[in-house]
Order: sequence, then C-alpha cells, then structure tokens
Amino acid sequence: MDFKIFCGHTDIENVPRFLKRISDISSNNGTIIQAMNAEKIAGEKHIVFAIEKALRAIDNKSNAANDSGIEIMRYAAGKRQIGDAFSMGLHEGEMDLVFVVLGNPESISASIASLEKLISSKNVIEYGPGKRDAILSQFDIGEKEIEAAGEEMIPDLVLERVALVDLLK
Repeated sequence: MDFKIFCGHTDIENVPRFLKRISDISSNNGTIIQAMNAEKIAGEKHIVFAIEKALRAIDNKSNAANDSGIEIMRYAAGKRQIGDAFSMGLHEGEMDLVFVVLGNPESISASIASLEKLISSKNVIEYGPGKRDAILSQFDIGEKEIEAAGEEMIPDLVLERVALVDLLK
C-alpha cells in the first residue's frame, strides 16, 4: 500500500465535525487518512518509521487496532494501548497537524487535494525546540536521559520508543 504524508496548520472549531470531513474525504476517495498532532511528531523519520512498523504489524496480523490509521497512530505515539495513542490526536483551536494518507497513488492525490482545502499547507513535521516539551511528555523522556544522550538525540530517542512498542505487547 502506498502512502503520503501531508502537513499544515488549521484552526479546528469542532473536532468531531473536522474528523467527519476527513472521514468523508477518505470514503469518497477510497483511502485511509489518519490525522495527528504535528507538535508530537519528531520529524519525517519518526512518522515514516511508525507507518512502516504499523503496516508490517498489519501484514503479520500482529496489529492491536483493527483500523490501519489507529495502528499507525499507536506506533507514532509510542504506545502499546490503543486508548493511549489518542494522545496524538487533534484538539480544538489552532494547531499544526500531520495527515498520513494510504491507498493507490491516484486516490492519495485526490484525498490530498481535498485535505488542502481544510488546512494551510506548511512544513510542520520536522523536530524543533518548539516541540521539545510536548515530545518529552508524549514519550516519557526525562532530563537525565537527555543529559546522557544529548539534546540533539531527542528525535532518535523517539524512534527508540516507536521501536519498543512491539516489545511491550
């Protein structure tokens, strides 16, 4: 299955209504779309690694979630429990978000064209100091761990948490 990552900024007035619009785009185009809070994504490597791990789990029938999008979010969140993965979800108000769109190339392009109407396209995926606190909290990374590894290793510590999801099953 092919996938594309699309990100940007928006102001969400009503989360259920916003999710319904995403669901409609997904249904109309025959794609799977998962939206996540970009503030908790530590770069493109993080999201691609999570997608690959989730798709591999689905192929191996070792997935915890029946929904591919939720399985991707579970890995991206570095969480074993499905409920805990929703910490990567959307919230009302202004926010940066990342969409993972899965399907065939034409369907993905059609879905992204529709998603572009919901958000202002902007690269918000890369790790930066503005994401530090949200990421440390999301992935339970402590100051002692950062002292030992180094500040520049935070994105790698996130990848480690994603990799550990399988070991915690």
